[in-house]
This record gives sequence, structure tokens and C-alpha cells, in this order.
Amino acid sequence: MVLAMAPAQAAARETAESWLLKLGPALNMTTYRGVFVYSRGDQVNSMMIAHRYRDGQVDERLVVQDGANGEIIRRGSRVVCVLPEHGRIHLDQVIPSGPFAEAFASQQVPVGAWYQPELLGEDRIAGYPAVVIALQPRDDHRYGYRLWMEKDTGLLLKSHVRQQDEVLERFQFTTLEITDYLPDSEFEVNVGAEVKDITPVLNLSGEHGGMDGWDLGWRPDGFMPAATPRGGRGQAVSFSDGLATFSVFVEPAGTPEMPQGASRIGATTLYMHYTEAGEADRERFLVTVVGEIPPHTAMQVAQSVTVDDRNALARALAD
Repeated sequence: MVLAMAPAQAAARETAESWLLKLGPALNMTTYRGVFVYSRGDQVNSMMIAHRYRDGQVDERLVVQDGANGEIIRRGSRVVCVLPEHGRIHLDQVIPSGPFAEAFASQQVPVGAWYQPELLGEDRIAGYPAVVIALQPRDDHRYGYRLWMEKDTGLLLKSHVRQQDEVLERFQFTTLEITDYLPDSEFEVNVGAEVKDITPVLNLSGEHGGMDGWDLGWRPDGFMPAATPRGGRGQAVSFSDGLATFSVFVEPAGTPEMPQGASRIGATTLYMHYTEAGEADRERFLVTVVGEIPPHTAMQVAQSVTVDDRNALARALAD
């Protein structure tokens, strides 16, 4: 009986893995419009999205549907966040959390090496037939996922981030139209009357961030360097395993000091830890780890950071 079941299980695994290969291309290369809901913890937000793939370039517009007005416009690798209170904020190669993260869409690392894929069956989301894929983590340093993918295109229609049987984050389209054409007008900013100043606040380099003056002693297997935020008082380095992303920030300890330890909203953990450098005055530095990893993993990453050349770190922060 076991021998008879083995080929069927292998076939199911191959099918699940073949679906995963469609995930990144479908998120980028499908043209569609719709509204989705994204929830983590007790926070629930809905957003309208228009996404177009044309002549090798991705154009995307996200419009916040709850609370204050806000929009995110993406043209290729350039992202502009439009907030009426703050003007325009220009970002390059942004990695937000959730299913529209660049890491989630690019599939730069072999997800199957760190997650066990399983085909669970079929469902129907926002009027479209979907296949359901489970991704069980192969260790306890990452969360599990459940993905609902549209049967024709492979577009992600719904997702859960899970820790055992608990759903930490949810994403789901409530309305959706997959189409061949979207006009330029769907990618124009509509809150322009309230936006006057254009202020470059944060630039993200396509190069991976350096660890000038400090070192990361441990990170979970499979997390590779990703596009890294630059700016602020600290240095940051980001890592992704193809689904989850976390960033490590190192900066001089401020006054008053922040409390050490972990906090979590949905699947996003923030862990703060202080480390010291120097033999005489033992200067203190704040290490912050934030991303879609369990608290014990964020703690282990943060506590592995050592500042081995505070002068080099200080020079890097001053640049």
C-alpha cells in the first residue's frame, strides 16, 4: 500500500512545484485590475490595484481604500508613494512585505529547498478557479504559506501566512478582472490637487548593503542578500528566502534607549537588541531586526551581530 501511494505523492509534489514556478512570472507579467484585502493582526486594509505588463515593463498603481488617501505608483523599478500630508516620496527597488514584495515576485532562490510544497486541491476566489498550494517550512526559522493561484495564469488570488494552524496574515482579492489591456489613465495619480512638494526622502540602492564595521554572525539557511534600504541613522542589510524577507539595522544607541525584546504584528516581527563595542568606553549600538520571521529567529539574528570596528561604522553612517 505504501509503495502504491509513493508515485501519487511524488506526482502531487511535482505538480505543486511546477505551480510555484509560475508564481513570480504571473505576479509580474499578468495584466489585471481589482481590489484586495490585506490583514495582519487586528489591522485590515483594502487597496485597489491596476497592474500592467507591456513591452517588458511593469506598471502598477495601488490606491488605499481606507482612512487617509494614499497611492503607490510603480513604473519599472521606480516607485513613488503619494501621501497628501507628506508630498511625494521617491523609492527605488522597494521591498514591502506581503504578496507584492519584490522578493515574493522574483523567486530568486529555490523555494522548494526551504519549504515542502503540497497540492491541496481546487477552490474559487473572486470568481476565478484556483489551485491551492501549501508550503510547509522545513525548519522552525520561517512561517508556512498557503497560496491560491488562478488556474490559467498562475496569478496569486489569495494567501495565508501561517504558524502551524494559526493564520497570521491574510491577502485576498475581493474583485478582479484579468485582461489584456489597461489604458495609461489607470496609472495616473488622482490626489495631485493635495500634493505640492516633491521630496526625495529615501533612496534604495540596487546594490546589497555593506556591513561596514559590523558583522552578522548567523542567519537562517536559505536567506540570501536582497535589495537593501539606505538612509536614516543606521546601516541596513536585507535578506530573503524567496518568500519571506527580513532586514537588520545597526545604529548608535539613542537617548532615551528603546526597550529590548520582540513585538509582532501579524507575521511581522520587530526585535531590538543592544550590543557594545570598544574596550574603554564600551559604546552601545542598537540592532533592530524586522521582517516576516518568527520572534525566536529574529532574536537569534540580532544577538549574532557584533560591532568590530566602531570607527568604520561611524564613517559609514556619516556618508
